[in-house]
Amino acid sequence: MTKKIIYWTATVLLCAGMLAGGLAQLFRQPQTVEGITHLGYPVYFMGILGTWKILGVIVLLVPGFGLVKEWAYAGFFFAMTGAVISHIASGDGFGHFAAPLVFVLLAAVSWYFRPLSRRFSPERAPSH
Repeated sequence: MTKKIIYWTATVLLCAGMLAGGLAQLFRQPQTVEGITHLGYPVYFMGILGTWKILGVIVLLVPGFGLVKEWAYAGFFFAMTGAVISHIASGDGFGHFAAPLVFVLLAAVSWYFRPLSRRFSPERAPSH
């Protein structure tokens, strides 16, 4: 039961953050535009990131799709570690990359504690 609580707490917090960030990016919220341009990325990149974040949230919350869930976790991990590294490379202090670092940890905890029914298993994969 404890593993289930840890999994769902981490997953809900991860998904809430990714959904909020994805929507802010898709709707080009001024603070988000300022942040991404400060890091040296083009504004159009927000549409790509925002779309993938929202799709990743859906995949993590919907039952099934074990292999795609692995991709979603990897995508969140790469996006958030990339954000941390981008802030460090831009000379930003810890306060600027604390949130992405928390999301890296949430993604790792959610992935580690995911139940068997939400894991990819070649035995359960559809055959072609």
